[in-house]
Amino acid sequence: MTSPARTALADQVGYLAVPVVTSDRPGPWPGVVLVHDVLGLGDDMREQADWLAAAGYLVAVPDLYEGKAAIRCLKSTFAHLSRQQGPTFDRLDATRSALADDPRCTSQVGVIGYCMGGGFALLLAGRPGWSAASVNYGPVPDDVDDVLSGACPVVASFGGRDKGLKGAAEKVRAAADAAGVPADVKEYPEARHGFINRISAAWPLTPVLKVAGVGYDHDAAADAKRRILAFFDEHLRTLTSPG
Repeated sequence: MTSPARTALADQVGYLAVPVVTSDRPGPWPGVVLVHDVLGLGDDMREQADWLAAAGYLVAVPDLYEGKAAIRCLKSTFAHLSRQQGPTFDRLDATRSALADDPRCTSQVGVIGYCMGGGFALLLAGRPGWSAASVNYGPVPDDVDDVLSGACPVVASFGGRDKGLKGAAEKVRAAADAAGVPADVKEYPEARHGFINRISAAWPLTPVLKVAGVGYDHDAAADAKRRILAFFDEHLRTLTSPG
């Protein structure tokens, strides 16, 4: 019989990556809510969840588009991001609650997001219930100082050749410093937007994205992942209660 907690979590997510039980990490495990990018819950997002699960995290990925084409959902989702409220935030908070209540989770839950998802991760960092946030080239709001006041620890990564996010790393770093929030913020000088994500070469808009300054960077991605895991290990594998 499926437990109520597991049913609740299954109802909230489009993809769940569960760690393999090992002698040193038999479970329960810290949880991570992964917020997908503008392309939706595709193979790349599943792979991002899988590498975190391989490192010992229970990763829940809600499908913010609910199976619909991205183009049909972008306007409303970005409207929620811009207003910093709305059904998308409700969905992410519900996923966090279900993940924390799942018997496979320690109740410590972090959030990680990419592109659009990185913007949501940054905003969620300043809200109750989260123990750590990983912001990957997400948009930075004008009120970032207020957003990070009292926030959970933040690890953030940006690309120096990201045409749409010039100065974003320094804005996040300065806001975190001013708020006294533990933070690891890094800009990779040669990296473009989306440098951690492997977008399929067969995807129709891949050439357009490259021209627009979007693309994978192996070295930057490897270093960013190393930093994210080290940061999550420090702030999610503890017995302290989330904020």
